[in-house]
Amino acid sequence: MTPVEMNSAVPTPAAKGKNPILRAALIILAVLLLLLLASNSLVVTKANEYTVIKQFGAVVRIVDEPGPSFKLPFIQSTQTIPKTLMLYDLAVSDVITSDKKSMIADCFVTWHVTDPYKFIESLSANVSNAEFRINTVVYNSLKTTISSMKQEEIISGRDGRLAEAILANCDDTFDQYGIDITAIETKTLDMPAENKTAVYERMISEREKIAAEYTANGEYEAQKTRNNADKEVEILLSEAEAQATVIRAEGDAAYMNILAQAYNSPEKAEFYTFMISLDAAKQSLSGENKTLILDESSPLAQIFYSGD
Repeated sequence: MTPVEMNSAVPTPAAKGKNPILRAALIILAVLLLLLLASNSLVVTKANEYTVIKQFGAVVRIVDEPGPSFKLPFIQSTQTIPKTLMLYDLAVSDVITSDKKSMIADCFVTWHVTDPYKFIESLSANVSNAEFRINTVVYNSLKTTISSMKQEEIISGRDGRLAEAILANCDDTFDQYGIDITAIETKTLDMPAENKTAVYERMISEREKIAAEYTANGEYEAQKTRNNADKEVEILLSEAEAQATVIRAEGDAAYMNILAQAYNSPEKAEFYTFMISLDAAKQSLSGENKTLILDESSPLAQIFYSGD
């Protein structure tokens, strides 16, 4: 080997310094690649959502439990679907009652996704598509329900049954979309402004008619009660008077019996006549006039003449 060849085979200091830098760069590149692969394969599912994992556009699986999971990096992709209760506000619309009266309806719907697979197949997992379907179905159900009721029923019967009827008419329809309607509530269900006055006046007139009927029925019942009470009072008074007459008659009979027993001899009878005559004279001398004029044939005068 020549001296020139020997010198070319020995590595120079500059060549020795390039190897550690290259190795460090390769290590950093490898770490970055691993981090990229890890971040692209890690899937974190939140409590308020579903995570859909797709491969070449086809659904591989759906994660519905919160927490981390994994997918194939770069090959599989993810899509989230809301899992929470959502609210959709329908536009204000005109509806017609069964008696051909116009009303203004303003309502809202609360809904949520129950079957992510059906939601993806039928509505492409798009909330706007779901709200469009909800708007169409609920509005048709609202019109159908309102058209079967009279305006007066709707105005005076707002106790929740209307919302239940609207929900019942459209509840089964949403199963095919993988969503569920939890409630349909009416914010406003009223008449057009130009019809309110006439309807309210008619309702007031009808209420006054009903009130007059109640008043008439009450007065009739009150009069009937008074008549029954007066009749019972008259019966009680008649019975009391009859009983009093019987008692007085019994008292008079007892009194006469006592007198008969007390004056059962001529002497006692004469004395009794004398006492009665004195009582009669006493009563006739009452007042300011103290003069008593008697005829000789008077029984009272006979008492005084009998002493001669």
